Amino acid sequence: MATLLYRLGRGALRRRRLVVALWLVVLVVAGLAAATLRGPTASNFTMPGTESQRALDLLAQQFPAASGATGTIAVKAPGDGQLSSPQGRGVVQEIVQQAATLPGVVGAVDPFQVGAVSPNGRYALVQVQFATGADEVTDEQRTAYEQVGAAAEAQGWQVAPGGEVLGGEPEIGSTETLGVLVAAIVLIITFGSLVAAGMTMLNALIGVGAGMAGLFALSSVVELTSTAPILALMLGLAVGIDYSLFITSRHRQNLLDGLSPEEAVGRAVGTAGSAVVFAGATVVIALAGLAVVDIPFLTVMGLAAAGTVTVAVLVAITLQPALLGFAGRRVLPRRLRSVTADGTPANDADADRPVAAAPSEDRSGFGFRWARLVTRFRVPVILVGLLGLGLLALPTPDMRLALPDASTAAVGSPARVSNDLITEGFGAGFTGRLAVVVAGDTPQATSAAVPQVTALLQRTDNVLAVAPAQLSPDGRTALLGVVPKTGPTDEATETLVHDIRDSVGGIRDADVLLTGVTAIGIDVSEKLSDALPVYLLLVVGLSVLLLMLVFRSLLVPVKAALGFLLTVAATFGITVAVFQQGHLADLVGLDTPGPLISFLPILLIGILFGLAMDYEVFLVSRMREDFVHGESARQATISGMGHGARVVTAAALIMISVFGGFVFLEDPVIKSMGFALAVGVAIDAFVVRMAIVPAVMSLLGDRAWWLPRWLSRALPNVDIEGEGLRAELADRTPTHV
Repeated sequence: MATLLYRLGRGALRRRRLVVALWLVVLVVAGLAAATLRGPTASNFTMPGTESQRALDLLAQQFPAASGATGTIAVKAPGDGQLSSPQGRGVVQEIVQQAATLPGVVGAVDPFQVGAVSPNGRYALVQVQFATGADEVTDEQRTAYEQVGAAAEAQGWQVAPGGEVLGGEPEIGSTETLGVLVAAIVLIITFGSLVAAGMTMLNALIGVGAGMAGLFALSSVVELTSTAPILALMLGLAVGIDYSLFITSRHRQNLLDGLSPEEAVGRAVGTAGSAVVFAGATVVIALAGLAVVDIPFLTVMGLAAAGTVTVAVLVAITLQPALLGFAGRRVLPRRLRSVTADGTPANDADADRPVAAAPSEDRSGFGFRWARLVTRFRVPVILVGLLGLGLLALPTPDMRLALPDASTAAVGSPARVSNDLITEGFGAGFTGRLAVVVAGDTPQATSAAVPQVTALLQRTDNVLAVAPAQLSPDGRTALLGVVPKTGPTDEATETLVHDIRDSVGGIRDADVLLTGVTAIGIDVSEKLSDALPVYLLLVVGLSVLLLMLVFRSLLVPVKAALGFLLTVAATFGITVAVFQQGHLADLVGLDTPGPLISFLPILLIGILFGLAMDYEVFLVSRMREDFVHGESARQATISGMGHGARVVTAAALIMISVFGGFVFLEDPVIKSMGFALAVGVAIDAFVVRMAIVPAVMSLLGDRAWWLPRWLSRALPNVDIEGEGLRAELADRTPTHV
């Protein structure tokens, strides 16, 4: 692999104008395709095979009028009892009439006819039925719906439209650009060169732009959830900057070692580029592996993010060497551009010629000092690291998963205002009503089953009310509304869903299915929870296998996998403490703590796995390289840390800043994803990889690199460190002069 990438890097530099032109063409074509072919994103999370989804499919076939999106308009009078007055009834009737005549609305239900009025006569609920699903409601229809009741509000009433119809795509604004700005500052400090920093950032932006444009172009044929593009942008930007950083850093070091620009680029792509390809492949495999859990919306999210990561890798190993060819020695700090490695002056005429190699290596930097400290106090470092991560992981067993509901939406948003008003007037159960579908082969069978189902529902604990059945035009399908006493994400509501399904399971001559937004959320969360251990086992097994191929060792992969598990546990613990339990929630701008989004843990495992292997490869591959070349195990550990600490630190800070920029968004789902990824990268890079890993490697000594002979013969040699490349180059004419 290293030899192939070495040739690719040199070829890209020689034909740099062609390479840049081709990537610009790709960017323009993808952008035009995205502008013309972009389709809508989905805000719902369907789960084929679950009872709630089967009920929705049945309604769509036999009761289309009840299968569309629903809205609930909460109305609050200025004082108690005013709804029963003629004036109050007139205000409510006007709201009902206005809602019923909205574009895309099938009808609106008068709250006085169905008893949706609070006992104190101050609150009322107007149910609105749309003809299509929430994802098919247009922006114009949604805007008109949000403006219902403007005249009543002018008279001192409070009118708050809400419901699933308000679900929309999270907006990306200016707040997350703070993360990109921080990343740019880190690059400038790391490189000491505006040219190197700007080139690295430009390379990453071109890659993420092409990847995102391609993703949106495909959205017309593939249904994307509203969070899929955000995840793809978040991950593509972070890895794009990091991968370009690794190659540029190795190229600069090669220049300082006396190589010509062309040779420096070739070796940088051959060595650091090999690690980039491997790291990117692990991220892509982990994300694509989400398809194993057989959850469609999660599969699409994983493949979307994997696509942007793939583009980031391709850009790093092709466009980056081309840009480095244009920059020449300007990628070095100004004080080093005109001085060769042995201190003699250089001029522009020597730009394409090799320069003398440095006589000795400076090992007084922070990375070397830190490595010596860690290896000296390796046992205390391991114990403190394990104890600290263990404490951070303590809240993890209390983790609860659910799909987001309006109770955790941003304060002041229309969905949150409506939710709070409904809870205030009627109780939390009215914000998460359930729907029971009764379907028989004949109208008579359905009519006979409905009273039985109603009686069973009324006798079930935690049921507040059961609404009268609505019949389909052919009489074969009935829809009953069930109001729980508790909110949609309460544990008691989850128990109620199971109790209802158990109680109606014995009904004969009719299918009885429970659905509704709340039931769908519970079904999705449970299926994801069941898939989590399987996916975690898959990822851990994959990490051991891949690292065994790379490092040709048994203990190094096991150590890496255990470190990854520590990272995941601690990250879950911190995220639960902040977003579920509410500790320090104000620091991240979280208005209301609640259960974590259902797909966050499994998504976090997939992404952190790739990033953890990224840092593991960049640090440990140099350790193995020096060990193979004759250094002792302890000295190889110090050398690997010394050479890699600065770059890995910069890479981790960049990822943390990019992910952290999404914490400032109002959407609690995106906020929790950005927070968890930023925390996970920080823990894995600074605690696990840069503290526990070198301490363990030093403790293991030569045993770290042991591999049975039979296994060594069976494993293919992927040559991530470029040993084959160095052997090939050693047979050529020396590059140094």
